Amino acid sequence: QVQLVESGGGLVQPGGSLRLSCTASGFTFDSYTIGWFRQAPGKEREGISCISPSDGSLYYAHSVKDRFTISRDNAKNTVYLQMNSLKPEDTGVYYCATAPVVRYPFNEYEYKYWGQGTQVTVSS
Repeated sequence: QVQLVESGGGLVQPGGSLRLSCTASGFTFDSYTIGWFRQAPGKEREGISCISPSDGSLYYAHSVKDRFTISRDNAKNTVYLQMNSLKPEDTGVYYCATAPVVRYPFNEYEYKYWGQGTQVTVSS
């Protein structure tokens, strides 16, 4: 069965960094698009980054562009989200999700499988 497991969340001060990992199993990892989403308290879930399997195309939401970097290691079935210069507004639960084909990278309804999420809190 398909399984996605996020890790790497935690409490960090503003300006700090975290690296999230999304480790997958149960499907042909290098053929699937992986997206990162987050949900802040009281807000809707939003797509923040995505990496395609075919040409390695990368997508970033405006709110995280130039601060976050997505990458994938197909040998380890893992996608990473390096988060730098973190801000309090980056606080939320971060989810990875996957689907074989994604037309709109930040449309959560296109993603078939989801991880359980990992909490990121940016606070002094």
